[in-house]
Amino acid sequence: MTTRIDITLNGNGTDHDIRVEPRRTLADALRQDCGLTGTNVGCEHGVCGACTVLLDGEPVRSCLMFAVQAQGRRLRTVEGLASADRLHPLQQAFTDHHALQCGYCTPGFLMLATGTLERHPDIDDESLRDVLSSNLCRCTGYQNILRAVREVRDAGRADAEGAR
Repeated sequence: MTTRIDITLNGNGTDHDIRVEPRRTLADALRQDCGLTGTNVGCEHGVCGACTVLLDGEPVRSCLMFAVQAQGRRLRTVEGLASADRLHPLQQAFTDHHALQCGYCTPGFLMLATGTLERHPDIDDESLRDVLSSNLCRCTGYQNILRAVREVRDAGRADAEGAR
């Protein structure tokens, strides 16, 4: 008989009371128990980044974490980016710059980029390239992803300078 534990995951501001085996991954709990299917599972070894979500603002590979480790912490998934009537600036930039093809890696890239720009809005190009290289994409060749994230970074800089 498998032991299950009651936990509450706070995904995108909504509490999800779920019952999981202690060994259930966060990625599986998000997808199967919370209905947040935008988080994709690729390699299941933490290499590809398709499962990247934000945990307390930090990008993490949800396939490498147990769901119980996220109890009491703030989770953001790709479903939490857009508002009801418009896309998040990164989602819009990915569309405008054709930074997706098959789309499988896109949620992970969006969450990685969101977490990075929120923590380091003045990240330089070399560091940004290094951060984004931690996720894998087999379709786009990365250049359009980099262009999209740069556009949002640079727009944030312009907004900050205009507010001075």
